[in-house]
Amino acid sequence: MSTFYISGRKVAIIGAGFVGASIAYALTIRKLAREIVLIDVNEQKARGEALDIQHGIPDMGISSVHVGGYEDCKDCDLIIITAGRNRRPGETRLDLIAGNSEIIRNVVDKLKKHYTKGVIMMVSNPVDVLVYQCARWMDLPNGMVFGTGCILDSSRLTSLIADYTHLSTEVVKATVVGEHGDAQIPVWSRVSIAGVPIQEYCENVGLSWTSKERESLAKKVREMGAEIIRGKEKTHYGIATCVCHLAEAVLNQRLTIAPVSTVFQGEYGIRDVSLSVPSIIGVNGVEKRLEERWSQEEFSLFRQAADKMKAVLETL
Repeated sequence: MSTFYISGRKVAIIGAGFVGASIAYALTIRKLAREIVLIDVNEQKARGEALDIQHGIPDMGISSVHVGGYEDCKDCDLIIITAGRNRRPGETRLDLIAGNSEIIRNVVDKLKKHYTKGVIMMVSNPVDVLVYQCARWMDLPNGMVFGTGCILDSSRLTSLIADYTHLSTEVVKATVVGEHGDAQIPVWSRVSIAGVPIQEYCENVGLSWTSKERESLAKKVREMGAEIIRGKEKTHYGIATCVCHLAEAVLNQRLTIAPVSTVFQGEYGIRDVSLSVPSIIGVNGVEKRLEERWSQEEFSLFRQAADKMKAVLETL
């Protein structure tokens, strides 16, 4: 894979709804981008969001935030796609396929006319399906189109384990792989507390760690998004901070590892489907998908998730 170089840390965010605006705000206060362009079919809303962010306390950020069009995607270092509608109460992410697939196709058609370089990060749901489609339509080197995938699910699992063990999230290492949806898989065999396998840690401190606890935590993670939507009709802060973590890897050229969604090229015996596994992320997007050693049950569930995604793609 050829490497492109970061020049002006220019970011375009396509879709200025709650998610897109929250990402722009988070990027600004983290001082990760020098220029942020908000692109939306509702130009008036995008302009309002840009002005609101830009008018914050000056020494909190260095970003120039402004409304723009697809022509402003030229020479971007990172293009973040959040366009599409959000889930409604009672819906799964896969319920969004028909409408959001059409929206993303329209976005890509407009983007391709002005695209010159840059990593494309998909945030819109169902993210695994849309990553696969966007990667095919953009026809870029593998990994330059990737999705946020299971990074938010992994963050939620980490938080829940920290609560259960009464520890800081900083010492908990936990990963969710597979679909960003119902076919997600917590990789229990690799969960650790300060480097100690969680089973061993719980035995040491007298905490129960059985299938009952694991199933309860996995269920909470799967249903967390729906719970938040029932409470406030949308989710946006959590994913915005996750996007910032990934954006830093791209824009500051600081390699990181996170479970994001890309199109597989034979890893784990899987091809032509997009799912999340821990991946090395840098200036080129996903530089490598890591092939970890999981339990046999985890491998089996992962292959089932791949079969599910392939069946979904065959219907499109």
